Amino acid sequence: MTTPANPIGQSLARLEATIAARRGADPASSYVARLFAKGLPKIAQKLGEEGVETVIAALAQSREALVGEAADLLFHLVVLLAARDVPLAEVMAEIDRREGVSGLAEKAARKE
Repeated sequence: MTTPANPIGQSLARLEATIAARRGADPASSYVARLFAKGLPKIAQKLGEEGVETVIAALAQSREALVGEAADLLFHLVVLLAARDVPLAEVMAEIDRREGVSGLAEKAARKE
């Protein structure tokens, strides 16, 4: 895996590598391994829960709470992507593809 040049990309690349390394660990000693042992439905459920918690933090809690919930949301998203064998690089390539395209135009194109 090549390391991205920007700090955000580096953090996400390290997170992705850590999740990959812990995927096959003993579920008794690793939260990541425990999630993988429970399967994709549980991983998806956790991502949904974290999404809701992030929204609640954004609307009714402190900045620090939002930062923490956003970190949890990103973590669980990377776990879900790993469970489906989708590398972050593929997601980032899609973001790059959409750069400079109006969000409205991009959304309209998806309906076709």
